[in-house]
Amino acid sequence: MADTVRQSEGTEGAGSRLRRASWRFIGPGIVVAATGVGAGDLVATLIAGSKFGYTLLWAAVAGCLVKISLAEAAGRWHLATGRTLFDGWRSLGAWTTGYFAVYVAVWGFVYGAAAMSSSALPLQVLFPGVMDLKWWAVLCGVGGLVFVWFNRYAVFEKVMTVLVGVMFVVTVYLALRVTPHLGKAFAGLAPVLPDGSLIYTLGLIGGVGGTITLAAYGYWVNAKGWTDTSWMKVMRLDNRVAYITTGIFVVAMLFVGAELLHSSGVALAKGDKGLLDLGKVLEDQYGTATSKLFLIGFFATSITSLIGVWHGVSLMFADFVAHYRGRGEAATGEAVAAGTREKSLPFRAYLLWLTFPPMALLFLDQPFGLVIVYGVVGAFFMPFLALTLVWLLNSSRTPREWRNGWLSNGVLGAAGLLFIVLCVQQVRELPW
Repeated sequence: MADTVRQSEGTEGAGSRLRRASWRFIGPGIVVAATGVGAGDLVATLIAGSKFGYTLLWAAVAGCLVKISLAEAAGRWHLATGRTLFDGWRSLGAWTTGYFAVYVAVWGFVYGAAAMSSSALPLQVLFPGVMDLKWWAVLCGVGGLVFVWFNRYAVFEKVMTVLVGVMFVVTVYLALRVTPHLGKAFAGLAPVLPDGSLIYTLGLIGGVGGTITLAAYGYWVNAKGWTDTSWMKVMRLDNRVAYITTGIFVVAMLFVGAELLHSSGVALAKGDKGLLDLGKVLEDQYGTATSKLFLIGFFATSITSLIGVWHGVSLMFADFVAHYRGRGEAATGEAVAAGTREKSLPFRAYLLWLTFPPMALLFLDQPFGLVIVYGVVGAFFMPFLALTLVWLLNSSRTPREWRNGWLSNGVLGAAGLLFIVLCVQQVRELPW
């Protein structure tokens, strides 16, 4: 009954007229695209291209379609119900609150160190001898903290858009520079599985552009000022732009892997350092200018993920604390548009948590037990997100008009199963 009342309150007064989708409104989608594609994602795509050429191009495209469905579902929940995603999770039972609390604590601690290190790598190469990698990482973390702390969503979105422009120019330039074979690329849209490609295929579909930032999309939608169903068409256009942009990044890097690495048999290191290997290959093949341009794109890719998480996940944590204290109503509706969460103590406390405690991991080897907990907790997040969205958007918590149709249920259900398989695989590969 409480759900029904709150549902009515959340949608009452929402414009029955849908606003016309217009490119001038685009914003949160650019933010989620920039945040979701990190250096590790680009390395995974490059390695897939280097091992299998264009054969797995279809998997990269399928992955973008899956993420469109997930982000659209998160955004639709926020607009259709007037409630945040955490509010929806909380209505499913106390277990969701427990899981989220552990997740944001452990994940944020380890991710903070990883994001700072990833952003520091290209800076150390671009400015050799200036300072040690660890201090570049500290500088990136503190810089991200200061930027998010003192700016509101509007400025944050503009800066992210500029950085996405840099990423776009660099990745498309590299793809054109290696002269892709378009005939082979189009053939790669046919779904086939070469021997030994299953894990790479699942990783491309489930991994690129898919993290907790998909759940943060609804919060960015609200921060933009979109708070009711009249914005539904706008949100859907915005979301499609996000993952078309992601698709361009992914396809461009797969082209680079297929043409530059596959033919020459060059192997990249796993993780962010694989992009430094690519920088050396580009310098040998095309000269220093191309290599430095690539490193600038590498930095833009990494720093957008850093400040995107610093902002988006801090918004989610602030909402979590508000509901934990029984103040959920203060964190929804008009208060979101006014930027209340960005000024709140929990928002800033989580910013500090992402920045300073992880610096210990920059100077010490990551504690073995922490790595295991991080891997297990993190592996369960994407199945958790996909399956809880199916649950929420097929229940009476969502107005009938905006519940899932057969296509949304099919894609989200398939995504949930895919993420369960990836979860099992990731847990199996942990250094127990």
